[in-house]
Amino acid sequence: MTTTELAYLDLTDAGRRVQAREMSSGELTRDLMQRIEALQPRLKAYATVTVDLALAQAAQADADIARGVVRGPLHGVPVAVKDLCFTKGIPTAGGMAIYRDFRPKHDATVVTRLREAGAVLLGKLQLTEGAFGAHHPSIDPPVNPWSAAHWTGVSSSGSGVATAAGLCFGSLGSDTGGSIRFPSTMNNVTGLKPTWGRVSRHGVFALAESLDHVGPMCRSAIDCAAMLGALAGADADDPTAAPAPVPDYLAGIGQSVRGLRVGIDRKLNAAGADTDLVAAVEEGARVLAGLGAEIRDVALPSPDDVVRDWRGLCAVEAAVVHEATFPAREAEYGPVLADLLRAGRSVGGLDLHKILLRRAGFTGALARLFADIDLLLMPAMDHAAPTWEQMRARGAQADPAAVRAATEARLRFTSPFDMSGSPTLTLPGGRTKAGLPVGFQIVGRHMDEATILRAGHAFQQATDWHRRRPPI
Repeated sequence: MTTTELAYLDLTDAGRRVQAREMSSGELTRDLMQRIEALQPRLKAYATVTVDLALAQAAQADADIARGVVRGPLHGVPVAVKDLCFTKGIPTAGGMAIYRDFRPKHDATVVTRLREAGAVLLGKLQLTEGAFGAHHPSIDPPVNPWSAAHWTGVSSSGSGVATAAGLCFGSLGSDTGGSIRFPSTMNNVTGLKPTWGRVSRHGVFALAESLDHVGPMCRSAIDCAAMLGALAGADADDPTAAPAPVPDYLAGIGQSVRGLRVGIDRKLNAAGADTDLVAAVEEGARVLAGLGAEIRDVALPSPDDVVRDWRGLCAVEAAVVHEATFPAREAEYGPVLADLLRAGRSVGGLDLHKILLRRAGFTGALARLFADIDLLLMPAMDHAAPTWEQMRARGAQADPAAVRAATEARLRFTSPFDMSGSPTLTLPGGRTKAGLPVGFQIVGRHMDEATILRAGHAFQQATDWHRRRPPI
């Protein structure tokens, strides 16, 4: 098997081989380090590569496995985390110049849980400033391995690029308005945004506390299931982490999808997404129907208010997060995050309360919809595979109302499910005429990641979109 073929193994397959001692974790880690060394100058996916730590963890994994101690499917497998997850003694900047020298005194809970599962930490992945909408001007953004001219998605840009390019077997991203889903569809990876509270946020730089979700980005649904199993669960250090029992996601992932009720709001999709994205959703419906699922036309509760409200709520919560340093150190912030923080400081109490009431109303209406369906198929973006130039043009329009409209259009299919806290799974599901990736998302009930993972796995067993690799 070539180095490239090894790099593109499924995480679960790599784990099985290491744990069966067909290959060592040390060999696998060194192979990926060589690949990172070769491709990082071009792709810029990593903020920090932890060579010594990774080799030490790989050696420990090999020693444990040789003694017959196997901690689970991640044991000995090299992964990476978004650089907003605290790592003890290792730079954790969150994409921000203001924290470029910050070295936490403890690990984030998700980092601890990966370590306890025996995973090997290759390093920290680059992201936008503060996990918002643009990279800090001092940072070179990660490069889309499918096409350098095309957007990588934000904010988990490094996670999407590294996973797609075979620079790790799986990664952690975070999603506040679409930040797992955008880079997943742009880079042709599978991204899981768990239910809000399913995964601890302790030790993770916040953008907006009540909207932030931490989840895995992998090359398949089964790999996301393996990572979620290690990450999920209650945490004494995060009172918002749900105490609900954590299922064995891998145990049930191969079950049939026959009889699952799958909803599609075709009117909403067609009005808000281009033909390539609508086609990806229909491909998902066609495949699942062929596997025995029941496809139902539904009408999603109108997302218009919560899409508009998302920025106001995100801005207020971000202003609280950055209160100690903004505006006191405003000069060290990039313009996009600074604009958000200024906006957050100007939102009044009455306006904020109205946002919260509308959010609660949408969440309740969505829960009622899920009384009649098990899953919802949606686009993950409004335009398939935009270029960097197109994204810059949308943000540089002279009319502020036009900029807001463009932003709301991009967030139309993602931010409502951050506002509701619903779990979503983004899957590769097609190509544009230019051969670039297109994805769609499956939305589920709260705490029912098992069902969306099962549906995603079934789709991927019947298709090969997720197996296609970038031309690098």
